[in-house]
Amino acid sequence: MSLIDKIPHLDDASLKNLLDNARRLGAAGSSKQQADAAELLPALEAAVAARKAVKLGAAAEKRLAAKKPAAPKKTAAKAA
Repeated sequence: MSLIDKIPHLDDASLKNLLDNARRLGAAGSSKQQADAAELLPALEAAVAARKAVKLGAAAEKRLAAKKPAAPKKTAAKAA
């Protein structure tokens, strides 16, 4: 199993750590490390973005569920 295949199974902290390391090696590693990092970075960044979107969606749903329903507006009765 390649490292890219393991990405979905990583917890958030491990994923962030791997992304940070790939960025660091992409900038300052040996040529092999830079090539490996360049291969991993798109998959890592996509996984982080997807998890962030899921968390933001869950937070929005939680806020909506916690919001109290608005009281119905009272209207004046019209005379016939």
